[in-house]
Amino acid sequence: MGSEKLEKSLGMKTIHQLGFVKLLDVMGDDEEVENSARISYGEGTRKVNQTRNLIRYLMRHKHTSPFEMCEVKFHLKLPIFIMRQLVRHRTANLNEYSGRYSVMSNEFYLPEGDYLAKQSTTNKQGREEPLQNKGSLQFEFNRIYDNATIAYNVLLEQDLSRELARAVLPVANYTECIWKIDLHNFFHFVKLRSDSHAQREIRDYADAMYELVKPNFPICCEAFEDYVQGATTFSKQEMEIIREKLDGSWTMNDYNLSERESKEFLEKLKQGDAE
Repeated sequence: MGSEKLEKSLGMKTIHQLGFVKLLDVMGDDEEVENSARISYGEGTRKVNQTRNLIRYLMRHKHTSPFEMCEVKFHLKLPIFIMRQLVRHRTANLNEYSGRYSVMSNEFYLPEGDYLAKQSTTNKQGREEPLQNKGSLQFEFNRIYDNATIAYNVLLEQDLSRELARAVLPVANYTECIWKIDLHNFFHFVKLRSDSHAQREIRDYADAMYELVKPNFPICCEAFEDYVQGATTFSKQEMEIIREKLDGSWTMNDYNLSERESKEFLEKLKQGDAE
């Protein structure tokens, strides 16, 4: 497939033995986010802590456009059923390996270990504890993959078009794509796909992609982890409970909050109070 072509890479991680994540290109950095927010820019006039404070303010108050000025581009090799989740993020640009133009690979995703788990009884799109019959399950996976590969090749040998022959291949078949997205929407992707409720396989891809991007945007990623990935939203009723439970004994130093963050937190608690 397309991975045979030589290409520059800013980092690579192997996923599930056959898959991979390559960071191909990065446009921008923390300073570019700051510059986009300030519009005007004088090189060397800003201090690191000023950049950090501004970026954290932008992330905290959901000023997203400066983050949208930066982009990351990946080369991904992944099973089709994971690719289908990736394309749900419609703010990204992608170009996928063509099964109409080229012959599909004979590589398939084979789950191993505790990935082979039983269907959840409480979540229709989740799994529970690992199953014990891993050997027999993997045998069935491989048997199906072998039969599908044979059928695919037989159809090609009978001069059936590639675009129709591929219909017999399972969604565990590996595909490849180039995937580009701006930093704001990349963070949104990571927030959703690294979550514990996401399918485990795409979580592995999202985590690997984030690890490759993080060194290029350390301050942005720190702010993302503090204000988005590690944060949550409360309903009006939940806020009422929080206000009732807080006794005023906490201080901003207890939680490493800046004076400004502490003030904003108190303002949030007051929102929705009856006059």
